[in-house]
Parts: sequence; structure tokens; C-alpha cells
Amino acid sequence: MTALEALQSVQFVTVNGQRLAVLNADDWECVVEWLETLEDVGLAKQARRALQAAGGNRQEAGWLRWDDVKQEIE
Repeated sequence: MTALEALQSVQFVTVNGQRLAVLNADDWECVVEWLETLEDVGLAKQARRALQAAGGNRQEAGWLRWDDVKQEIE
């Protein structure tokens, strides 16, 4: 299921005068994954723009060397 399909599957209920949206948990997870992907794409575009602005110089763009940071995630 795509995120758009998940959003279109929303059902609305009214509880104590408040209108609420109800999603199946699997559909909700699909929407969260879609939003995470959008965020990742935005970060990648930002990094690419920084690299281009630095004339392709990774250090000047603020990129870190893998060998300098890999132990932080191990």
C-alpha cells in the first residue's frame, strides 16, 4: 500500500463532539515510512547542495571521513 492509499483509507469518527481520524496500524506505519523517506530525501538534497557550493570539496562541505566516525556507530 502506498502512503497516499493509506491516507485515503482514513475513517472519521466523532467522540464527545470531537472529530477524529482513524487509521489501521499497518496503514499508519506506511505513512510513517513515507514521511521518513521524504525526510531522508530532503537531507540528501541538502548535502548535495552543500557539496556543490563547496566546489565538490567534501571537507569544506562539512562532510566527515568515514574512518573518523565509524567507531561511533559500532
